[in-house]
Amino acid sequence: MVLFLLLVLVAVVLGIIGVAAEGLGYLLIIGIVLLAADVAIAYVRWSRHAGHSPIR
Repeated sequence: MVLFLLLVLVAVVLGIIGVAAEGLGYLLIIGIVLLAADVAIAYVRWSRHAGHSPIR
């Protein structure tokens, strides 16, 4: 969970720097890609976890 939040924070910071600094638009793109990858990884981890709960 800590890794997820850290990656989200890094993605947001890169996005803000990419928007604010002229000529650093590639940082915005890297931030968006990082955020999308982080959300995809979190979805896979949480969907696996939900599928293994025993039925009582």
